[in-house]
Amino acid sequence: MVEPAVVGSSDQAVTGLILSGGGARAAYQVGVLAGIADLLPYGAINPFPVIVGTSAGAINAVKLASDAMRFRVAVHQLTLFWQNFRSHQVLRSDWPGVIHQASRFVGKSLLGLGSQAPVALLNSSPLRDLLTERMDLSGIEQAIEAQHLRAVAVTAFGYESGQAVTFYQGKGSIEPWLRHRRVGLPSRLTVDHLLASSAIPLLFAPVKVEQEYFGDGAVRQSAPISPALHLGANRVLVIGVSGNPRGVQAQPQVHRVTTGNQPSMAQISGHLLNSTFIDSLEGDIELLERLNTLSALLPDEQARRQPGMAPVEVLVISPSRPLDEIAARHRHELPPALRTFLRGPGATKTSGASVLSYLLFEAGYCSELIELGRHDAKVQGEELKRFLRIA
Repeated sequence: MVEPAVVGSSDQAVTGLILSGGGARAAYQVGVLAGIADLLPYGAINPFPVIVGTSAGAINAVKLASDAMRFRVAVHQLTLFWQNFRSHQVLRSDWPGVIHQASRFVGKSLLGLGSQAPVALLNSSPLRDLLTERMDLSGIEQAIEAQHLRAVAVTAFGYESGQAVTFYQGKGSIEPWLRHRRVGLPSRLTVDHLLASSAIPLLFAPVKVEQEYFGDGAVRQSAPISPALHLGANRVLVIGVSGNPRGVQAQPQVHRVTTGNQPSMAQISGHLLNSTFIDSLEGDIELLERLNTLSALLPDEQARRQPGMAPVEVLVISPSRPLDEIAARHRHELPPALRTFLRGPGATKTSGASVLSYLLFEAGYCSELIELGRHDAKVQGEELKRFLRIA
């Protein structure tokens, strides 16, 4: 059995779940969650009192929180949600929609023509309709009252303030926080928060929440694990979406293998997206592991319990296969208009598949990521059982 997710004294273990961003890559997280559901006994409640999501991970996080009293049901619904994805459910992928949006963007942003032109290359208005139809956020408050959930949070980036703002819904005793370019605000989460958190800069339009426009929460999020700790977690499970398998060290080479070709726009964009969605999380994990090592060296137990020095147990699950390669094999699934639009920058080529791995909202690609996530969770099954205290 798994211990009930009821939060008590500070000495109790409070497990946090970190779901990072990454567009279509977030389908991998659903596979890992499905693998965890397979390990839990039938009818088990949510094993994560604290759930934090960013970008597309925010959608998965809020869905889990909404059905915290039915964890297996929530994961099953998420699986169906991602397995049946099509690009037109997330963005305008038809010829008129793609041409109209691109023309307005180029005309205003590059030529200064027109008025009130979007600051995005793609029209993501279908995603609002999809989330409004599929997401019932009323269950969050019920789960909190039933003590099956301590808090759920999504992070978005404020374009005016330049701050990473974590909007959280949870117990009234959780205090807001203010750090350097990081803010925690109590809120009643809505679809607007999800749209704002997943609005990839320049690709999707910013979303107005209260008095400010917000974009993807991974932008300038220097400490992705920090919100979970502020919300009371003292141990965290991180489900990453890195394009490179964790723990695989690059082989040293005397001479680097290069082609000498000029990088395409897709290659450049891919590195920018990776630095936004992946580098901060991996750096934060490394820092936390170093702090744990330092804490263990302190001779005094009281010193180890001081704020900032208390050890935080971390378990990381990330893709065992490069997601770029998987995306490249599924590029034919893109609608013709979107495929043509992405061909120019080089995103449909193997060298530009990193960008494609974020935007390929199609059933075949998402389903393969789900199966990869389930496989990776199964491989780490014993470690997950230990971490989640499943007998």
